Amino acid sequence: MEKLTAERVLELWSETYNRDGKPDWSHIYPYYHEEIVFHDSIQRIEGINAFKALCERLANRCEQLNMDISDIAHTGDTIFFDWKMQMIFRNWPSTPIFGSTKLVLGEDGRIIQQRDYYDLWGDIFNGIPGFHRAYRWFMHKYFG
Repeated sequence: MEKLTAERVLELWSETYNRDGKPDWSHIYPYYHEEIVFHDSIQRIEGINAFKALCERLANRCEQLNMDISDIAHTGDTIFFDWKMQMIFRNWPSTPIFGSTKLVLGEDGRIIQQRDYYDLWGDIFNGIPGFHRAYRWFMHKYFG
């Protein structure tokens, strides 16, 4: 297994998300430690089996899922990248989600922690005419 670097992450993730349908994570699972801790704005998952189940649920929800990585940095045991994910659902408009991912590599070089940062509801609400203004007003008024 090739060592994870910024370049290798770009290569692997470009194979994962494609323009031809559902994503396939099978080639990156070996890069994840058995005790992976995945955390995002919705959930916290522990262990490789729970992480694989999470990936499968996401793939099953979407007709197509694409990701474009815009920036990536690698320092020490941390790889950090910005992305735009395009989720295409049945009977629902295409929804771009913008976010960042922080990967922490363990002593063996595999991913031991993954933290995804994104504003799921803000990005989804941006696609609903009229509603996005009310949501942005609410967020500004009550959260600054």
